[in-house]
Amino acid sequence: MGGFFASAQNEDCVFDLFFGTDYHSHLGTRRAGMVVYGEDGFNRAIHNIENSPFRTKFNNDVNGMKGHMGIGCISDYEPQPLIIRSHHGAYAISTVGKINNSADLVKNILNTTGLHFMEMSGGEINATELVAALINRKDNLVEGIHYAQEVIDGSITILLMTPKGIYLARDKMGRTPVVIGRKPEGFCAAFEQYSFVNMDYELYKELGPGEIAVMTPNEVVTLMAPGKEMKVCTFLWVYYGYPPSAYEGVSVEAMRNRCGGMLAKRDNMTKDDIDIVAGVPDSGIAHAIGYSNASGIPYGRPFIKYTPTWPRSFMPTIQSKRDFIARMKLLPVQENIKGKRILLIDDSIVRGTQLKEKTEYLREAGAKEVHVRPACPPILYGCKYLGFSRSTSDMELLARRVIYDLEGDVDAETLAEYANPDTQRYANMVEEIRRKQGYDSLKFNRLDDMLEAVGLPPENLCTYCWNGQE
Repeated sequence: MGGFFASAQNEDCVFDLFFGTDYHSHLGTRRAGMVVYGEDGFNRAIHNIENSPFRTKFNNDVNGMKGHMGIGCISDYEPQPLIIRSHHGAYAISTVGKINNSADLVKNILNTTGLHFMEMSGGEINATELVAALINRKDNLVEGIHYAQEVIDGSITILLMTPKGIYLARDKMGRTPVVIGRKPEGFCAAFEQYSFVNMDYELYKELGPGEIAVMTPNEVVTLMAPGKEMKVCTFLWVYYGYPPSAYEGVSVEAMRNRCGGMLAKRDNMTKDDIDIVAGVPDSGIAHAIGYSNASGIPYGRPFIKYTPTWPRSFMPTIQSKRDFIARMKLLPVQENIKGKRILLIDDSIVRGTQLKEKTEYLREAGAKEVHVRPACPPILYGCKYLGFSRSTSDMELLARRVIYDLEGDVDAETLAEYANPDTQRYANMVEEIRRKQGYDSLKFNRLDDMLEAVGLPPENLCTYCWNGQE
């Protein structure tokens, strides 16, 4: 994934840019950067945040930066923002999204222009550099941004800063948000709306799908009207969004409470069956509170996340090390484990490794039973728009591996049966997942219930990872 913050003010913007960007640290794990524009032109800093959080890496840079406009980003992959010099003049650019056809786009540019690309480690092309190259193929920035969004297979949201203003472009299907705040000193733009609340900004507007606007200290002007179709990533509410977040006016915390309540209403568990309902920190907690409130089963915390030295941004990209860090963060509360029948809610099951380990962890600590209730349906497809699951192959997904074990390679029609909770194939898959993971019982949330918990029209929500429908 990735997050961003931009500020345009009639005074120095660095303070707001620093803290606004930091508030997006839960969205990325690898790189972070800030660039400001002022009297001395562009001033940029990029750091690796794999081993320490954003603030510790940028404290010194902030003291030397001055400017009235700036953009900052937290990135899962490529170093950014980049500073580009082109026929449009100099500009800084940052992006959030995923490009599935990058190889074809790079080949086309190399064959038709004299451009070249710098390779990152691993031989990959920096996606933001590729977006800049696409933008530069057109005569003006607005045409270039629109062209880039049209030819990219996947999703791309763009922040582009020139000496005159900051261009804001939400991806054409609105899978990720661009929210604008306003205060007397100027404007800001962010992925997360809550990131500017404590800096006295008020919500000004949200960009629509594909909308392109330019932001200056004095105004925000739409240059390309939003499209009519929207497919917001539903996983933003289920997992990625921080609890105070809101997308399209829908609160993450409230959605998760409703989601947990719907899980409870579909379930048949009572106080006679379960001693406590627990949520896996952090994203499972609100779901669990919703389940507890709806079922009447007490909410409890069998483990606590140790946060003083384990911030969200410290998560290695190697999966085995991510699993190890996730386990190290959690400390047991023996009084809520020993001899207890626990119903455990997590946001999802992707590969299954971490939740299986948490279940074993609870049993070793003395839990009598562990019943698992994921807050979303089984994930059958790796995300091809935002890359949230980090899967390089669908076969990394637990549900797909189980399906393969049950009947080998299957076609799309058969997968659709596995996605339908009213079929025998779905029941067989769930039971096999339960058996492999070692849960006492397992029930996934239904897609229709989860979408109802969001409350937006279903056609405006992306459900690709659960049912393969675009």
